[in-house]
Amino acid sequence: MLDKLQSIKEKHLDLQQMLADPKAASDQARYRKLNKEYSDLKEIVQAYDHYSQKKAELDTSRQLLKEETDQEMKELVQAEISELQKQIPELEQQLKVLLLPKEEADSRNVIIEIRAGTGGEEAALFTADLTRMYQRYAEQQGWQYHILHFNESSVPGGFREMTLEVSGNDVYGTMKYESGVHRVQRVPDTETQGRIHTSAVSVAVLPEAEEVDVEIRREDLRFDTYRSGGKGGQNVNKVETAVRITHIPSGIVSACQEQRSQLQNKEMAMQMLRTKLYDIQLAEQQQQRADLRRSMVTTGDRSAKIRTYNYPQSRVTDHRIGYTSHALPQILQGDIQDIIDALKMHDQAERLQSELM
Repeated sequence: MLDKLQSIKEKHLDLQQMLADPKAASDQARYRKLNKEYSDLKEIVQAYDHYSQKKAELDTSRQLLKEETDQEMKELVQAEISELQKQIPELEQQLKVLLLPKEEADSRNVIIEIRAGTGGEEAALFTADLTRMYQRYAEQQGWQYHILHFNESSVPGGFREMTLEVSGNDVYGTMKYESGVHRVQRVPDTETQGRIHTSAVSVAVLPEAEEVDVEIRREDLRFDTYRSGGKGGQNVNKVETAVRITHIPSGIVSACQEQRSQLQNKEMAMQMLRTKLYDIQLAEQQQQRADLRRSMVTTGDRSAKIRTYNYPQSRVTDHRIGYTSHALPQILQGDIQDIIDALKMHDQAERLQSELM
């Protein structure tokens, strides 16, 4: 491991020198690639430097303990050695996690599809609740988001489906753990006898694809235009600005209605289609790895119930890792970082275990 870390440190230094060269900025594509690689290695190098510093302090303290004759000083040095002996294994574990291969898609932006499942109107209302939860979380992370497509339900404030685009730093690497079936247990406003109803909403987090990721032939597409629904602007609801694209070989459909022009909606719908097709490719790769490392967190099995939101007990439970919180109101306001951190740690432990197999 140490040889690998030293090699990374040397590469990081080489990249720093390359970026400092004024000629590097002349090729913007190459410059961005070098800068990203430099940034990716920076965290590892900093952790390695910190680890090396603590190892050096431990060696110095051990030598000092041998040479020291004053009993009080020896006790102080021994206490310092004991503390360093606790810290170093933790730093080694941190380095092992940082050295795990990164998923190529983790740095990408995402498209989040939220769809009401079983539960009728309650599921539609919870679709709106989850949409707000992810919007608030995106704001906390400093990410940008906007609505691409939605389908309102018959109940005011509810949605049968909602599609969001979220962009920022390492969005997919953070949000991929949200894919799955989210279950809600609560008493509906229309329930007169106080009975708890159970509803379900499916969430799909898709890494946004680039044009080079997926080849799409024009003859494999069918384009349909229609009038946008919901609250409109000057053109919305008056002309057919909304666009629906069907990929005939796979049957996958993407639609966009939130842009002002048909051309803009067409471009965004194509982006969504590429993302869905790219997600299929990614899922196939993940399935191959799943034969070696079976983890619900990493395979993103959307057919499984991953989380329950219980309103009467103000409880949220993630069933994949047995995580429970009684801060449901805060979580619905976007405070989901603790859940995501726990899922990441579980994922990292599974991956470290697979590396040892």
